[in-house]
Amino acid sequence: MFPLLPDTTKSRHKILTISELTRKIRGSLEQEFFNLWVVGEVSNVRMPTSGHMYLTLKDAGAQLQAVMFKTVANSVKFGIRDGMEVLAFGSVTVYEARGQYQLIIERIEPKGIGALQLAFLQLKERLEKEGLFDPARKKPLPLLPKKIAIVTSLTGAAIRDILNVINRRFARVEILICPVKVQGEGAAQEIAQAIRDLNAIPGIDVMIVGRGGGSLEDLWAFNEEGVARSIYASEIPVISAVGHEIDVTISDLVADKRALTPTEAGELVVPRYDHLKDSLEKIKTRLIQALYNKILLARTRLLRIKSSLSFKRPFDRIFRLQQDVDEIVQRLVTAGKHTVELERERLTGLANRLDSVSPLKVLKRGYSITTHGEDVTPVTSAEGLSVGDKLKIRFFRGGVVSSITEIIK
Repeated sequence: MFPLLPDTTKSRHKILTISELTRKIRGSLEQEFFNLWVVGEVSNVRMPTSGHMYLTLKDAGAQLQAVMFKTVANSVKFGIRDGMEVLAFGSVTVYEARGQYQLIIERIEPKGIGALQLAFLQLKERLEKEGLFDPARKKPLPLLPKKIAIVTSLTGAAIRDILNVINRRFARVEILICPVKVQGEGAAQEIAQAIRDLNAIPGIDVMIVGRGGGSLEDLWAFNEEGVARSIYASEIPVISAVGHEIDVTISDLVADKRALTPTEAGELVVPRYDHLKDSLEKIKTRLIQALYNKILLARTRLLRIKSSLSFKRPFDRIFRLQQDVDEIVQRLVTAGKHTVELERERLTGLANRLDSVSPLKVLKRGYSITTHGEDVTPVTSAEGLSVGDKLKIRFFRGGVVSSITEIIK
């Protein structure tokens, strides 16, 4: 056996378990690499049923495992995909069960473009492929609505602008206001639900959905997919009036009509009363003039008919028609006579031809026809005859029956 050597290491150092060592490394990493930004390319993105998102951040020389817990992952507006370059903020820690260090992400942004802008572009591309922006499915706005619904905040400038414009242009219209949050947590859900609720109310002719101007973050509720789909499903025509002219939201693209501002929405939804009245007066004038011209034309035609010879002497036409009938009858009679004469001549010719070959005509010249007994076949030879046979002889007039007394050959 080998001699036991004294273990001086045990006397000088404490022996650590794997868990203790891993815990010390974790504490060291968390103190050193806390609240930092990293840049890298995303790969191996996966999200199990827990709702947490796991991914790998890498560059040309290394890779880092990362995790976003459910609450953070649900707050990310854009879709995280493999191959995307991102900026990630968080802290490095150790996942003790695997002895693997990882980055716990608390915030993530696409590199080179804002997170909200990327989310907007991603959703816009997806909904456009589904046909939600198709101009062919957009409903026309009513010319003169009786009831208008407005989905917006009661405290913003947008509702005042819309009401002022509508009341100034056409005050004789019913307005139904559905107050909602237009920014912040839960705003998109309130807007989408309001649109669905208004579709259940009968008699609404058109709907305005919008708010005043603001940053991209302030307007984000109108870029949410739920709002877009509720607008798309609305049976009521929807005017989207979000922000200013330069602000374009998903709601603007899905809506049946986009207003550049809330003020323009008020101008689009109703015509100006004085302009409408002037237009109706002009239409009325044109209708009266058209009717007057039609009456003048009819009067001219009646006067022309009244002064015509046919109107003054109405039986002349009847007499001319009777004369035409007489002429036709006369031509028919003449044609009939001519046809009869032609047929008579043709029949006479046929009778003459028959008479020329008639045996009676031969008999008239002194000839007779002899037949054998009841046989009607003429006897042309003495052969076959016997003395005592009876012969029937036919003359031109009458005939006799004779008995053969002698045969001459």
